[in-house]
Amino acid sequence: MGLERPRARYRQVADDLRAAIVRGEFGPGDALPSQPELARRHGLNQTSINRAITLLEAEGLIRTEHGRGSFVLEKAMVKRVRRIPARGDGAGSSFAEEMRSAGLSPRTELVQVEAVGATEGVAGLLGVPAGEQVLVRRRHMFADERPVQMAASYIPLSKAGSVDLALPDTGPAGIYRRLAERGHQVVRFVEETEARRPLTEEMDFLRISRAQYVLEVQRLALGEGDEPLEVALNVFPSHLWRLSYEWAAGDEG
Repeated sequence: MGLERPRARYRQVADDLRAAIVRGEFGPGDALPSQPELARRHGLNQTSINRAITLLEAEGLIRTEHGRGSFVLEKAMVKRVRRIPARGDGAGSSFAEEMRSAGLSPRTELVQVEAVGATEGVAGLLGVPAGEQVLVRRRHMFADERPVQMAASYIPLSKAGSVDLALPDTGPAGIYRRLAERGHQVVRFVEETEARRPLTEEMDFLRISRAQYVLEVQRLALGEGDEPLEVALNVFPSHLWRLSYEWAAGDEG
C-alpha cells in the first residue's frame, strides 16, 4: 500500500471544520470560532487559517462577513417549477406556492415601486429607447424569514399607464391581469436561466459569499405580435434552489 501524501496544515483545519459542520456541531447560521481563536487552537498563523476559511467558502459551506466572522450556510432545498405549456394564467408557480409546498413560510417585501429611466440592458429587452420611462417593481422574498430571492420587474410606462399598476402589491398573475385590463394581453413567455457570481447587493441580502453562484432567471412577457410587455429578473442562491421543468410529449421540437 502506498504512503498517504501529507496534507497541508490549512487543509487539515478545513477538514476538521467541515467534519464539525457535517456532524451538526455548527448548525445553519451558527458562527465558527474566530480566526485568532482557530490560530491558537491549531498553532498556526492567521494566514493559514484564512486559507482554510477561504476553502470552505469556495465549497459553499460558509460565508464570511467583514468584522463579524464566518457563518454556516443553510442547505434548504426549494423546487422552482416550470410547466411547458404552462397551466392557468401561464405565469408559473407563485413564490408563495413554491415555499408552502416545501413546508416553508413565505413572506414578500415590496422595496421599490417607481418610474425610472430604462437602462440600456432593460431598454434592449423591452424594445424601447434607453432612458424611456419604465415602471420598476423590486421585491425581496423570504422563507421562514431567511432571505432567498430578489425580484425586479420592468414594464414600459406607456403600457403600465402609471405606477398604480403595481399597487396593491401582487404576484405576476395580478400584474398581467391589470395589463390586460389596459389592453395589453400577455400571450406567451420566454425564460432564460444563467448562473453567475453575485453582485455585492445580492451577497449582502442573500447572505452568501462571492465564491458562490446565483441563478438569474430572466422572464420576458410578450403580447400580440411578440410585443415585449414586461421583463422580470429573479435572482436566488444556486445552492438553495433546484429547477424543475416538465412538458407534454410531442412538445420536444
